[in-house]
Amino acid sequence: MDDITYRVEHDFLGEKQIPNTAYYGIQTLRALENFTITGITNATEPYFIQAFAYVKKAAALANRDLGVLDTQLAEAIVFACDRLIAGEYQDQFLTDLIQGGAGTSVNMNVNEVIANIGLEYLGYHKGEYQHLHPNNHVNCSQSTNDAYPTALMMALNRKVEAYLDALAALRQSFSRKADAFSDVLKMGRTQLQDAVPMTLGQEFHAFATTIGDDIRHMREAQHKLLECNMGATAIGTRINAPEGYPELCVKYLAEVSGLPMHLAPDLIEATSDMGTYVQVSGSLKRSAIKLSKICNDLRLLSSGPRTGLNEIRLPPLQPGSSIMPGKVNPVIPEVVNQTAFYVVGADMTITMAAEAGQLQLNVMEPVIAFSLFTALNYMTNAVNTLWTKCVDGITANVDVCRNMVMNSIGIVTALNPILGYETSAAIAKEALATGKSVHQLVVVERQLITQAKWDEIYSFENMVHPAYIAS
Repeated sequence: MDDITYRVEHDFLGEKQIPNTAYYGIQTLRALENFTITGITNATEPYFIQAFAYVKKAAALANRDLGVLDTQLAEAIVFACDRLIAGEYQDQFLTDLIQGGAGTSVNMNVNEVIANIGLEYLGYHKGEYQHLHPNNHVNCSQSTNDAYPTALMMALNRKVEAYLDALAALRQSFSRKADAFSDVLKMGRTQLQDAVPMTLGQEFHAFATTIGDDIRHMREAQHKLLECNMGATAIGTRINAPEGYPELCVKYLAEVSGLPMHLAPDLIEATSDMGTYVQVSGSLKRSAIKLSKICNDLRLLSSGPRTGLNEIRLPPLQPGSSIMPGKVNPVIPEVVNQTAFYVVGADMTITMAAEAGQLQLNVMEPVIAFSLFTALNYMTNAVNTLWTKCVDGITANVDVCRNMVMNSIGIVTALNPILGYETSAAIAKEALATGKSVHQLVVVERQLITQAKWDEIYSFENMVHPAYIAS
């Protein structure tokens, strides 16, 4: 049979010719004909395919132990799963990530590929399903409604871990800069107006702290991805699953994958509820929005160089204009901003998809998978780009920062305990109107405080860690 170009397979809708080199089967082919949506296939998500292989392997081992699957067939399925876990046959997973049918097409794509690899292992030809069947054997004691979400949870767990690694590296990068800039005096700002002094190190330390908080929130969401509904199967009533199968399957799943997966306490609820995906997406959106805000700050702090704040320099990466010579743009913060906007949109998609389920199943899981996969992929890339190509190379314009502080009217706030608000406000008004410094008006002209008191109030230590100083 292997010397011809195709084989004929059938399902209850009819027959189809399948390329004889293909390990997928008729149901995969139907999906290829029906779903041309994103052009992004399941082959682009190797963690997803690997997770499916873990699911199918655990199911085969549990079914073998419970006597509902022949030992030799279980061995063939396990062999095929191990090949997929090792990253082989990725080019056989061609179905679009967004598809109708609640993920049935990708589940059957996996079942067919495993069956045909197993058939060859047993000495048969691809498509001879009477010996090892995609539904009867590979999908034994399962449905798409428990296999798909379990694989999705496991794949997302790995992707969240990669994102957390990226966030940790970015936090460390900001922490290193916080240490490097610890003695760089600068002006803090509220509502884009001069506020009170601080250090550039304190500003960057705050960036590191807020990223650490996001890591903690993402970890909490990631933990929810360890609960699965294997053995549900279909709607949560455990139909077609032998006694003890759900518990045994999940036990094997944890063993073969290395993830501490556990069984949901209510399989009917777990089969229809999308709350975990909403929580993961919400945590990712939270992180993306905060990172976008940080990038806004980096763009403002580096603005100029002659007519902006110019307190920091970002690494120059490329010419910034096709017409303006010498212009260099903050391209890395800009691309992170845009990635964050995508994540916000993906979160809305996930929100609507989670709400759109009816009764015992949410058929919108494929678009949830697509949105979470892409959002996590893009944000992981964006964060790694941010710390390697931008934050690590940031330098401080020390003199610019200090001169802005000493020429600022905002430093008059420190005189409130001595002069009172009204007098301090009058000093600020006059300084603004005349262009004179606060020091000139308070010490030299009005002699409201001595130079020694000024030096005490406006010492570096007191400006960045202010103590209450009265007259």
